[in-house]
Amino acid sequence: MPRSGKVEKRQIAADSIYQNLTVGKLINKLMKDGKKALAKKIVYEAFKDIESKGYDPVTVLENALENVTPKMEVRPRRVGGASYMVPMEVRGTRRLSLAISWIVDAARSKTPQSLEQRTKTNKPLMITKLATELIDAAKGEGKAVGKREEMHRMAEANKAFSHFRW
Repeated sequence: MPRSGKVEKRQIAADSIYQNLTVGKLINKLMKDGKKALAKKIVYEAFKDIESKGYDPVTVLENALENVTPKMEVRPRRVGGASYMVPMEVRGTRRLSLAISWIVDAARSKTPQSLEQRTKTNKPLMITKLATELIDAAKGEGKAVGKREEMHRMAEANKAFSHFRW
């Protein structure tokens, strides 16, 4: 971060197939060690998997992000000698970033429910994990939605400290 002047955010390019900015951001969050081609393959194959189940993949992604996006979060604020967890509203760019990273983390942490299903379809496991997590989040269930509910519960529980906002 520079000490003076304004910091400009990088513009992320939309993906090549769906021409959607959020799909491009999902690909970037999924990418590990700079392997963007692999991340693209995983996302597009997961979208094909979602499409084969009878859903529109971009609509499923948008609904999933809508259900996972947090409205409030708690941030530590030091007052006197004590540290309080103060509930605050989440900014727009951080909302989307948190929602996408929670979906990706939830997909990565899924355990393989049945290895027979993986060998039967011959797909890499991450594709099915991402597809099921996106569908679950679009329905309003799953680990990522639970993470948002937990954050909202914490903000509600610490509502008494909201007067410490800055």
